[in-house]
Amino acid sequence: MFEQAFKNIDNVLRKEAGCTTELDYTEQTSWLLFLKYLDGLEQDKADEAKLEGKRYSFILDKPYRWESWAAPTLRQSSGTGRVIDHNKALTGSDLSEFVNLKLFPYLHSFKQKASGPNTIEYKIGEIFGEIKNKIQSGYNLREIIDRIDELRFRSQVEKHELSHLYEAKIKNMGNAGRNGGEYYTPRPLIRAMVQVVKPKIGDRIYDGACGSAGFLCEAFDYLNAKGNLSTKDLTTLQTRTFYGKEKKSLAYVMAIMNMILHGIEAPNIIHTNTLTENLADIQEKDRYDVVLANPPFGGKERKEVQQNFPIRTGETAFLFLQHFIKMLKAGGRGGVVIKNTFLSNTDNASVSLRKLLLESCNLHTVLDCPGGTFQGAGVKTYLLYTSVKTVVLFFDKGAPTRKVWFYQLDPGRNLGKTNPLNDDDLKEFVKLQKTFANSPKSWTVDAKTIDQTTFDLSVKNPHGGEVIAHRSPQEIMDEIAALDAKSADVLGNIKALL
Repeated sequence: MFEQAFKNIDNVLRKEAGCTTELDYTEQTSWLLFLKYLDGLEQDKADEAKLEGKRYSFILDKPYRWESWAAPTLRQSSGTGRVIDHNKALTGSDLSEFVNLKLFPYLHSFKQKASGPNTIEYKIGEIFGEIKNKIQSGYNLREIIDRIDELRFRSQVEKHELSHLYEAKIKNMGNAGRNGGEYYTPRPLIRAMVQVVKPKIGDRIYDGACGSAGFLCEAFDYLNAKGNLSTKDLTTLQTRTFYGKEKKSLAYVMAIMNMILHGIEAPNIIHTNTLTENLADIQEKDRYDVVLANPPFGGKERKEVQQNFPIRTGETAFLFLQHFIKMLKAGGRGGVVIKNTFLSNTDNASVSLRKLLLESCNLHTVLDCPGGTFQGAGVKTYLLYTSVKTVVLFFDKGAPTRKVWFYQLDPGRNLGKTNPLNDDDLKEFVKLQKTFANSPKSWTVDAKTIDQTTFDLSVKNPHGGEVIAHRSPQEIMDEIAALDAKSADVLGNIKALL
């Protein structure tokens, strides 16, 4: 039911002049899904209060509730189900005017009314201050609302199914090209990272570049799957476990919606540019037990942003890595995706950052991912890459590195859109990593043998295979071609505007 409903909604959105990409489809579906979800949440809480002989105070005033403007129902005799009252349901220009001139301003005002940033009221205000209704036709909007209203996600089973479909929409944004991929990291890779880092109940888990909150959602699923959780444990998961920050408006909205669909009612996601925070201002109370992230790379940060970091560089990912190291508590665990050239770059910032990592943290594992790992999922970057190679750094903060265990991921096939990474591809890595076992794909390097001048980590597999961190000529040519295509696309858009 959910899958067909999503297809029907996309088919209507394709007729909209204001919606031209998968990003638009996901954005517009998101705000409507959110309001439908909020209506269900409020109804559930009102029912619970009634059973306890209490009165529930609704967040939204009656005219702005889903049941009033989107799906007013006829009074029916018991057992006949819900029937939309089409005489009361707004449509056409009436619907467009209500949504644009009344509903959105009303919802945006909650940001000022909220008691704090971690309340659902604040999230409502943030979401409806960041996105706009792009569905210009009130008749198309009515058709989409009717489709959304058919969805039921009050039960955990329904939420689970809907969360998977929402993840699929986010993945499709990556497949659509352009900058859609910055919102999606392959879920098999995230799940493997979570299994290695092993978060536990009571840990505070953080992603300062959370995109659509894939890492936080997978960490929630991992902890929730343990079963036999007490009421206290469930409250801890809901309120004091998952924390994220996201710079981009659409990604922020998707992160909120994604976590809600996974079962977190009021996600602790903040809409901010993480890199504008000065590392010198971070205190112990600000730190976390676990960091899981795939920060954007390829970006160039302004000089004033670089001033916030002891190792100054324009490379976005290097600034994020410094931030993550600083944000971890002593004994905290990190799993961070980074471009594999970080292991061998000879510039001062790269050398200094490797030195910092090796001396302040125990870099115990490096997972070398093949080119194409992010193809079809999109690469979380400000530039378009077709076959960027990445590594995942796993480290514990508070003790220097003694030994580094390397694993060279080789699924035995070329990865891409039609042949993406899957969970089976990473099973051996997860299994061997538990004991740091050597194999044809894995080996251990003593930190004493690492050059203390360059701190170069691009170690060759002693069992044969390529050197980590050096790309093939074809990969370099592919990247150049992709960048040329991106430049041509940008220039074409500029010309079209002139």
